[in-house]
Parts: sequence; C-alpha cells; structure tokens
Amino acid sequence: MARKKVREFAGKRLLKAAMQRLHGVDLPIRVAQVKGATDLAALVAANPWLATERLVVKPDCLFGQRGKNDLVGLNLTWSEAEAFIRARMGREVTVKAGVSGPVDCFVVEPFVPHDDEYYLCVQSHRLDTEVSFCPAGGVDIEENWDKLRSVRLAAGTEASPPEGAFAPLVAGLAPERRDAVERFVRQCVAVFDDLDCTMLEMNPFTLDPKTGAPFPLDIRVELDDTAAFRSASKWASGAADDAAALAAANNNTPTVEFPLPFGRVLTAAEARIANLDEGTGASLKFTVLNPKGRIWLMVAGGGASVIFSDTVGDLGFAGELGNYGEYSGAPSEQETYSYACTVLDVATAGADGRGRALLIGGGIANFTDVAATFRGIIAALRERKDALRQSKMRVYVRRGGPNYQAGLDAMRKVGEELGVEVAVHGPEASMTGICAEAIQYVKSFD
Repeated sequence: MARKKVREFAGKRLLKAAMQRLHGVDLPIRVAQVKGATDLAALVAANPWLATERLVVKPDCLFGQRGKNDLVGLNLTWSEAEAFIRARMGREVTVKAGVSGPVDCFVVEPFVPHDDEYYLCVQSHRLDTEVSFCPAGGVDIEENWDKLRSVRLAAGTEASPPEGAFAPLVAGLAPERRDAVERFVRQCVAVFDDLDCTMLEMNPFTLDPKTGAPFPLDIRVELDDTAAFRSASKWASGAADDAAALAAANNNTPTVEFPLPFGRVLTAAEARIANLDEGTGASLKFTVLNPKGRIWLMVAGGGASVIFSDTVGDLGFAGELGNYGEYSGAPSEQETYSYACTVLDVATAGADGRGRALLIGGGIANFTDVAATFRGIIAALRERKDALRQSKMRVYVRRGGPNYQAGLDAMRKVGEELGVEVAVHGPEASMTGICAEAIQYVKSFD
C-alpha cells in the first residue's frame, strides 16, 4: 500500500462524486482551484458562484494549521478573495514540523456560516480500519483529544459495518443530531472503502444551518495509489471534468494529482526520471538523499532497494547514501539507458578525490530479462566512462534471474573495456554482502 495525499480540492470533489454514486446524497460542495498560472477571469466564467457568494480561501498545499498562519480568508467577496490570494501566492511559510516552502495553490469555496464543528477520521491500519469522532473539532482539536471516541472495524467489513457499529461515537450528541451524524459517518466509511482511501479526515465538518445535513468544511484524503488498476476511473470522475481525463482513466491512469509533500521540490534529475516513469508501464523511481553521498543505488525492484538502503544504514553509512530508487517491471533497453544516465550524472558529480561505490542489480528476477536491462545500463556506463574514472567510482553488481549469466558476463567485460573496477556476483552472493564490500572501499579513502 502506498499512501498518497491529494489536495483538498480533489478530496472534496471525490467525496461529492462518491456520495452521489453510492448513496444518492448530493453534498452541496463547490470548489475552485487557483495556482500561479490560473486565468482568474476564466475561472469565474467556469464557476459563476465565485462572483455571487461569500467565499472562503485557503492554501491547498498539504499542510495544516492554516488558520494559525494568517492563510485563511473568511466571508470574502471575489474581489477580496482575489486580493487575498495575490498577497499570499508564493509566500514562503514554515509549518509546525519546521518545513518551509512557498504557497503555490489555493482552494476557494462558498462560506458556510455555522456554530458547531465536529471531527471525523477514517484511516487504515495493518489489520483493521479505525473510525474516530469528536464533537469538538476545528483548529483546537488537539486541545480536545480527551473527547475523541474511536471504533475499529475488521478489515473487509468497511462496506457493510455491523448495525450500531458507530453508535458509541455519537452517544454524547444531542438526540436530535445523533441519527444524521451517525448516518453520515457510515456513509463516509463506505466512501473510504469504495475509493481505496487510506485516510479520510474532516476537521471540521458541520451541520448545515438550513437543512441540518452534515457538510465538510475541511477535508484531508489519502489514496492507496497501488489500487489505480480498479479505482482510477473513480478518482478521475471525482477530480476532473474534462473528457480527456476520463479517457485516460479508462486505461487505468489515475488522473487525480498526487502533489509532492509541502516544501519538497524535485531536483532536475528527479524530475527527469519522474517524467520517464509517467511514460512507461514499468517503474522508474529516483530520490536524491545526499547529492554529496558516496554510495549510490541503481537497483532492480522495490524490495531490493529497501534491502540495500537498510543495509547501508545498518552498517553505519546512512549519511553517505546518495539516493533511494529502483527500476522494475521490465523497462525497455532505452528506458533503462535513460534512467542509468541520469543516475550516473548525479552520482559522479563534483568529484573530490575520494572513492565512490555504485550498487547495481538486486534480487533474483522472476520474468525480467537481466541481460536486456543490463544492456541499457552498460550503454550508459560506456557513455559516462570519463566521469566514472574521475569520481573513482567502483561498481558492485549482484543479480539473478532469466539470462543473468549473459548479463553478468557483459558487466565483467565492460569493466575491463572501460578501465573501471566492476565486482560481479550472481545469486550465490548476498545483497547485504556487496553492501559491505562497497562500504569497505569507500572507507579506504577516509
């Protein structure tokens, strides 16, 4: 399971679409999104309510406590909302966790006058789903955790919880409100299950003063992005209006945006590989941990990447680990070549006379032709041979699987050809063992 956050804009649209589809409930949710390049006149034309209703404006950048940072505008006209956004777009802020970054996205919605604020959270755990409710939600929820009540549902029962499962959560509410809130909780749990959420949090939701119906004021949604094969069309219909997005969803491409965590900006190399990843059915991942690190990974498979990374850390060299990443899913020779070139460019940059190590390979492949993927890597090694020598890079290879002998033999030969030391191992060697070899080499320069 990969928990991916979506913006509040997308979360509310997903909730609205799912509530209508599953329960026939039309939540009066209307939201508009403003980024730096947004044409505001076109936005108003597409959402006429912006010009006629009082509005709420707030950043939509995956961080909380926005009201405590002077970043929430309440009960504004459109002209006031526009001025509010312009004054804060691009502003550098530091959030509670000490992370800093620019505010680059806002969500705008109608202002809903209200008295009561409630808290609701549905989230996945390893063996069950936890549903929590508090009658005192809002900005001061942390001061009211003692009022929080929770129930746990066995995994697989979220779509049809036992009758009365949520009664303990609302027992402290006024009798005339219990049924509406309990029904809303049940409906939200069903939405959570249907959309393959890992978290659905509302802080707060309120009761509409005119109809008495529950209404989410703030929402936080996380999705299991590995469920795209079955839920992409639902995510698209909730987060996008255009036909192109829906067509993409039919190919199991999730069109809902998964933004980077607040304060995180992709390096040029990370962005290049992210673009490669988006254009292939394989998986190509790359995150720079320490651009001056001396141990680098070009690893096949997510499990192998975890083993290599954890082993380097366990051996006391986590600070020297340059990257985390993996290639898997049988990428083509060209894709592997492009991936390897990018990794090598970062790994060999800024040579300082100290040796570096590159770990290539991974576990024993099930269906990937090892020799074929190695051809792309070998082409990149040839092209970057001067940088490899200048950075005193030593290469450690460990791999097994279909055609692995031919792949390992080709790796031995390219090392001799380029004058770069390449230590080659098959499945008889352990992955943790080559990590220790690489660390010993790097340590010899200290």
